[in-house]
Amino acid sequence: MEKSSIKILLVDDEPDIIEILTYNLSKEGYQVFSAANGKEALVQAGKIIPHLIILDVMMPVMDGIEACENIRKDSRFEDTIIMFLSARSEDYSHLAAFDVGADDYVNKPIKPKVLNSKVSALLRRFTKNETNLEIVQGDLTINIDEYKVVLKGEKMSFPRKEFELLRLLASQPDKVFKREKIMEAVWGNDVVVGDRTIDVHIRKLREKMGNAYFKTIKGVGYKFVINENN
Repeated sequence: MEKSSIKILLVDDEPDIIEILTYNLSKEGYQVFSAANGKEALVQAGKIIPHLIILDVMMPVMDGIEACENIRKDSRFEDTIIMFLSARSEDYSHLAAFDVGADDYVNKPIKPKVLNSKVSALLRRFTKNETNLEIVQGDLTINIDEYKVVLKGEKMSFPRKEFELLRLLASQPDKVFKREKIMEAVWGNDVVVGDRTIDVHIRKLREKMGNAYFKTIKGVGYKFVINENN
């Protein structure tokens, strides 16, 4: 999917924030829409069915947490990505956002280039070729069909579950995967494993690939990170 076909809905009660974000994201080629609070966001989202919603937390009429919760209950937005962009940096705000279905949470202020990078990473599921049997993220290439991994030109070998965990996280960089989602996707609902199983597999991936690729979101889960230092 081309960038020009991707719709982003910005939700913030500060006009200056909306103006700055609209300018930067429009310059990147996206279609950008806006709403001033959660209630307006629900109406606007129903009209355009956005690919990405960027939500503030504290807003009048309806806050971002309640808006996100309502959006996640609506099957029309099953594929919509929700990212919180808020000045509230407390752990409980992060946990509340992820609990109602947020894909990512970013603290204000944020530099335009960093925001554009995060948005691009979250939207890769729409811009990549869905029939492609390879995941390519920076210096990492994962061949899904052949269970092969190449990192910085070197072939790497992983046991099946480590490979499936890496494949899941790398498929959507910067998306936070909850522990229960990881467990379901990698081990399945019918398999009984210990609470520390995910942590052990993440530790093994870090030992082989380095710590920088995997970020722990305390009390929530993990996400795959790509940056210039990797």
